[in-house]
Amino acid sequence: MDKNTVTGFILIALVLIGFSWWSRPSEAQLQEMARQDSIAQVEKAKLQARLDKQALAAEAAREAVVDSTSVLFAARQGSAQTIMLKNELLSVGISTQGGVVESATLRNYNNQQGKNVVLLSKAESNFHYALATKNENILSEGIYFQPTAQTDSTLTLAAPIGSGQLLLTYRLRPQSYMLDFTIEAQGLGNLFAPSMSTIDLAWDNMAQQQEKGGSFENRYAALTYKIKDKGTKKLDEMKDVTKDIEQTLDWIDFKDQFFSAIIIGHQDFKNVSLTSTPQEKNSGYLKMYKAKMQTAFDPTGKQPTEMQFYLGPNDFHTLKATNRLSLSDKDLELQNLVYFGWPIVKWINRFFILYLFDWLTGFGLNMGIVLLLLTLIVKALVYPATKKSYLASARMRVLKPEMDKINAKYPKQEDAMKKQQEMMQLYSQYGVSPMGGCLPMLIQMPIWIALFNFIPNAIELRGQSFLWADDLSAYDDLIRWSKDLWLIGNHVSIFCLLFSLTNIVNTLISMRQQQNSMMSTEQQQQMKMMQWMMGIMPVAFFFIFNDYSSGLSYYYFLSGLTSILIMWGLRRFTDDKRLRQQLDDYKARHANDPKKGGSLVARLEAMQKMAEEQQRQRGKK
Repeated sequence: MDKNTVTGFILIALVLIGFSWWSRPSEAQLQEMARQDSIAQVEKAKLQARLDKQALAAEAAREAVVDSTSVLFAARQGSAQTIMLKNELLSVGISTQGGVVESATLRNYNNQQGKNVVLLSKAESNFHYALATKNENILSEGIYFQPTAQTDSTLTLAAPIGSGQLLLTYRLRPQSYMLDFTIEAQGLGNLFAPSMSTIDLAWDNMAQQQEKGGSFENRYAALTYKIKDKGTKKLDEMKDVTKDIEQTLDWIDFKDQFFSAIIIGHQDFKNVSLTSTPQEKNSGYLKMYKAKMQTAFDPTGKQPTEMQFYLGPNDFHTLKATNRLSLSDKDLELQNLVYFGWPIVKWINRFFILYLFDWLTGFGLNMGIVLLLLTLIVKALVYPATKKSYLASARMRVLKPEMDKINAKYPKQEDAMKKQQEMMQLYSQYGVSPMGGCLPMLIQMPIWIALFNFIPNAIELRGQSFLWADDLSAYDDLIRWSKDLWLIGNHVSIFCLLFSLTNIVNTLISMRQQQNSMMSTEQQQQMKMMQWMMGIMPVAFFFIFNDYSSGLSYYYFLSGLTSILIMWGLRRFTDDKRLRQQLDDYKARHANDPKKGGSLVARLEAMQKMAEEQQRQRGKK
């Protein structure tokens, strides 16, 4: 691609951007449109939830229009009330209408308003079930239960049906976020068809925004599920999607960044349909989650239907400990909800970063100091690879005069193969490699990516302040204004700005090292576009990371600053004359080594001969 073509593309892009900017609505119009859209989306979702409940209530009402001889007549007499179960960590509301969970509040976590985190609420969450008898349907919305036994953390509910009853039991485990839930038929076997063996379940919830901003939080909010005897999967976080699941599931999770509402089926979930609908920014909600499924039900009452709810934080150690509270022999693997990245990155986080982070937090230090120490330890561990990469670049730098001589010797394009051959011979004689700095840098990349996944999922950073950042799990907005601006929003994250500045400096250092390792002027020309893109990336990172976790930007700033200091130190204490002398000594020691250069030079010679032969053949034709 020549210079004129690149210039043309840039001019076209500028014209399009300029026209888009000129024709866009005013800031006031954009704000009003966004506000109206958000209100409309929330109201639409709430209206749909109300319609769903009204439809269920209407169906229950139609079922209720029966005479007093109906087996459900007694169960349909009553009123709804809420019974609270509590332990040290969790408060759960159970409605006597249907006997279902209608609310869940975490007692030791607060939202941005300083109130307890609400995972489920009566107005925004709905759980119901249905059983098909021979003559009529049992719908949870249409029957009322009476408490028969109750403590602060346990509840037994019974609804009279015919000559038997439907029995529900709840048990909130002490010092835990796990709620046990069983459904049991007593004396109801004759009401159901012999083939009837399942109960239909439906659950939906408007996931509330718990963190500042919401945009970053929304990236980590996803309807997640575990396939039986396999791993976890999730629906697309950013799309409105409905998916029918063919496999059998162990559990379904309505997940946001730091908290989860999970339903666990110990007799498995089948015929599952899942829906996730993202909500508009500033609406106060992240997603509308819906799940429909079936699980086993024994009409004879010999085997109760066993389920559990996990209603708590996405803390790796808490989730792993909760696995031991399973009502069955299933390995729930709840800790996998804390996303640590793809396989290689995942194992780095799981077996190195996590233990290192836990060790540092065990000293009771401020989380900003923990991240600083984490950065220094990681940099110390990768320092040998960093030094090796730098020395490879330094060797290329001190050989630059010889490389320039070869470039001057072969100025013509048709001599490119000969020039390449002499270059490789030069590297072989002095024991250097133009790619010597690449492998050490690649070794560091998995750690860089690992921390990109680890820090946003570390609930320990939530609500922790450091310097001007009041919450390391959200963006810092020391500089902010009232109106949203294009690309940047309504704030500048200082840590993000510092990260971008250090990234620019590191990019300049990297460009200079690349120039020193260029074998020819042609390569330098080819790298100009790449270097231009590298220069744009730090600027792009600012707009991308401005809404990200300040803890993540702070770590990248520390990492970038440390890299600058390391590069400065290596350059300061590297003697080019001494390095050149070492290369000359190497050349002298291997001057009579016939294998030096070996197969690579031989291959280049063969390629040169082949190219020359092809040129002669074309000349004859």
